[in-house]
Amino acid sequence: MVLDRRCVVTGATGFVGRRLCGRLRSPRVLTRRPEAVPAEFSDSPCFRWDPLSELPPPTALDGCEAVFHLAGEPVAQGRWTSSKKARIRDSRVLGTRNLVAGLAAMHEPPEVLVSASAVGYYGSCGNEALSETAPKADGFLADVCEEWESEATQAAKLGVRVVLIRIGLVLGREGGALARLLPLFRMAAGGRLGNGSQWVPWIHVNDLANLFVFSAEHPDLRGAVNGTAPSPVTNAAFTKALARAVGKPALFPAPAFGLRLALGEFASVLLASQRVLPKRATEAGFEFEYRTIAKALAQICGQSR
Repeated sequence: MVLDRRCVVTGATGFVGRRLCGRLRSPRVLTRRPEAVPAEFSDSPCFRWDPLSELPPPTALDGCEAVFHLAGEPVAQGRWTSSKKARIRDSRVLGTRNLVAGLAAMHEPPEVLVSASAVGYYGSCGNEALSETAPKADGFLADVCEEWESEATQAAKLGVRVVLIRIGLVLGREGGALARLLPLFRMAAGGRLGNGSQWVPWIHVNDLANLFVFSAEHPDLRGAVNGTAPSPVTNAAFTKALARAVGKPALFPAPAFGLRLALGEFASVLLASQRVLPKRATEAGFEFEYRTIAKALAQICGQSR
C-alpha cells in the first residue's frame, strides 16, 4: 500500500512515522533537525520546523494534498513531572495549532489532514466496549487529547477533511512499549501488570501505518477513528501471548502499588482498562492484517530473533 500523492509528515522519524513514510512517495518531512534525519529519508525533502514557536515553512506545504501529523513529546519516557506534562501538552496542542495556522496561510490548503490522537481520550472504563462515540473521560491525558483534537479540527473551517486517529498501544520490534518489554520477557523476567484484568487496546504498527494511508484515501472518513485492532485483550492475556511468542514463562508480575511507586502518575496509563474497538475503520472497509494478538506477536517476535 503506497500513497502516490504529495504529502507532508510531522513526526516522520518516530516509530510510527518511519513506518508510515515507507508507504508514501517521497514525503516532505517537517523536523526540528533536518541534518539528523536517518539515511532512509535521503529521497525526502526535509524542512526545519519548531512546532512550539513557528508556522511550518510555506515551501514545505506548497502544493501538498495530504498532511499526516504525528509529532509530539513521548508519553511513556520519563516520570510525569510538571515540566514533562507541560511538554506533552504543548507539543500536541501548540504544535497542532501552529500547523493548522500554516495550512490557513496556504493559497490552496490540502484535501486532508490525518492527525494522531490517543485512546487516552476515553480514560479507564473497565469492561465497557468503547467505540468512537464514547464520551471523553476526566484527567490529564483525556484533557490533552480533547485540546489536541480541537486544534486539528480547526482545519475543517478551511475546507480540509480532518481525520483523528485515536491510537492505542502500538506493537513493533523497532520501538514503542514492546521494544522495552521483549528483552525482559526473553530473560523470563516479564509478567502481568497489576491484577492483569485491564483491557489493552493494541495495534500492530503495520496496520496503524496502513490505517493512516487508508484514512487519507477515503473521502467519507472524517472525525475520530480508533487506531486499535478489533480484538483487544486483557493484560493477563497479552502477557501470556508474549511469553508464548518468545518461548519463556512470565514469572514476575508487577503489582499496582509497585508501578505507582516506580512510575508515579504514568502508572495510571498502564493500569487503565480500555476495551477500544475500531468501529469506524471496520465500517469503512479497512482490513486488518493482524487481527489477533497471537498473530501480531508471532510476526514481531519471530522477526526479531
